[in-house]
Amino acid sequence: MRVGVLTGGGDCPGLNAVIRGAVRKGTQEYGYDFVGFRDGWRGPLEGDTVPLDIPAVRGILPRGGTILGSSRTNPFQQDDGIRRIKETLAKEEVEALITIGGEDTLGVAARLSDEHGIPCVGVPKTIDNDLSATDYTFGFDTAVGVATEAIDRLHTTAESHMRVLVVEVMGRHAGWIALHSGLAGGANVILIPEQRFDIEQVCGWIESRFTVRYAPIVVVAEGSMPKDGQMVLKDGSTDSFGHVRLSGVGEWLAKEIERRTGKEARTTVLGHTQRGGTPSAFDRWLATRFGLHAIDAVHERDFGKMVALRGTDIVRVPIAEATAQLKTVDPALYAEVGVFFG
Repeated sequence: MRVGVLTGGGDCPGLNAVIRGAVRKGTQEYGYDFVGFRDGWRGPLEGDTVPLDIPAVRGILPRGGTILGSSRTNPFQQDDGIRRIKETLAKEEVEALITIGGEDTLGVAARLSDEHGIPCVGVPKTIDNDLSATDYTFGFDTAVGVATEAIDRLHTTAESHMRVLVVEVMGRHAGWIALHSGLAGGANVILIPEQRFDIEQVCGWIESRFTVRYAPIVVVAEGSMPKDGQMVLKDGSTDSFGHVRLSGVGEWLAKEIERRTGKEARTTVLGHTQRGGTPSAFDRWLATRFGLHAIDAVHERDFGKMVALRGTDIVRVPIAEATAQLKTVDPALYAEVGVFFG
């Protein structure tokens, strides 16, 4: 059997570990051949491939990013996209496709498998940790670690100047990174997309910290919104999956805090540093296991499924089920950390 592999959506620490796990086991135990498709769904659309064998995956375990490249290409928005993908797979003699990605990449895989008979196995990838049916996605642990270290460092400069520091982290619809890193880093305010915030209350919490000579840290997810406002957008443009580009809630928040409290406020936007660089040990472990179990699913011809973490077990769930709705922060969980606000 010849197996295709692609990585789509935003890059993420651990992608190379998945590729390595699948190729190593598939080659050594099942005798499969592999071909990589470059830049997500663009690869099978345009027939852009790269050989994948054991020498090709040596040394990639600790590397961030993806050796296959990635993109947010949507084949359902391309002329004759499905036909082109089928022709490429036939030409390359690919009998199964391992698709590694988040909501959008896996959503395409689900439709291709269910509606067009293209044999796909999904692997969940997103630093936002917002995919249903899996306890964790790889990349999330690394992103939380990067954000936590940044918050730790910002405490000292905030205290030195007695100013408010607003830290903007990723999280379009789910506040998992903000919640975990904010709690781990000792933030005084954590704002997430699932709970609209009251700017007056935020300012009240900030002023209460200054009464004890303590400079507050505010952690805000990029998709967070005030009760009487909307998401802060970069320019209103959208990608091929219809997502608007978010940017600026941290800067908006800092200006509002300074205007309302009279306290100096600065913004740090962590941006792409959260998903770049070396993956954590946990993400390497999880991503490797996902790769091993994905090739097992291919071998058993259990297509239309996604591998998922449940406790310490790797299980399989329908891709369509995993992408049906986002996994967001439970209000009760968010309420737990409220004792540290202000």
